[in-house]
Amino acid sequence: MSAEAIGGLMPATITLDDLVAMIEADKHGHRYETSIEGVLTVVPPPDGKHAKIATRLTLWFGMAGWPADQLMQVPGIRIRSPKGDAGRIPDLAVWSRDPGDAVWYDVDDLLLVIEIISPGSAATDQVTKVTEYASAGIPHYWMVARDSANTVTLYRLNDGGTYDVSAKVPLSWLLQTAVRDHLSPEA
Repeated sequence: MSAEAIGGLMPATITLDDLVAMIEADKHGHRYETSIEGVLTVVPPPDGKHAKIATRLTLWFGMAGWPADQLMQVPGIRIRSPKGDAGRIPDLAVWSRDPGDAVWYDVDDLLLVIEIISPGSAATDQVTKVTEYASAGIPHYWMVARDSANTVTLYRLNDGGTYDVSAKVPLSWLLQTAVRDHLSPEA
C-alpha cells in the first residue's frame, strides 16, 4: 500500500480506539503511540537485546517479591490532558496495586514506567515522555540506554511536578541492589 493510500485513510484526530485498531491490524508488531499534542509515533518492534533487558528487569522485581499482578510489560497507558488523551506503551510498568484488566490503563496507582531506548524511540523517550510522564504525576521514570553499560537513568518526581535525576547507574549494578532501595510498593 502506498503512503498516499495510508494517509488518505487516516482520521483527522487519532483516538486511543484508533491506536488499538492500528495495533491489531499491524502484521509486523510495530508500536503505535500518540502524544498529548496528537503526534502519532510508529516504532519498529523491539529486538532481542531490548527484550532481554525488559525480562531481566521484570525478573528482578519478581525475585524481590513484587506481586506479578503489579508488573506489566508493554501496557497501554492513558495520559490525560486538556488537549486530549495520549496513549503510551512503556516497556515495563509497576503499580502499587493490581490495576485490573484494560486496554488503556489510567495512571492511578502507577509508580514507575521504564523505557528501554531503541534507535527509533530515542528522542521520544529522552524528551517527550519525560515531560508527559511527569505531568501525569507518575512518581518514577527509568530510562535504559543502549550503551555498553545499559546505563539506567532514574528520575523521581519532585514537588514542582517535574523529574529530577536521582541516579545514573549501569543496569548490572542496579540489578545487584535491592528494589526497595529505589522503589517500594508504598512509595
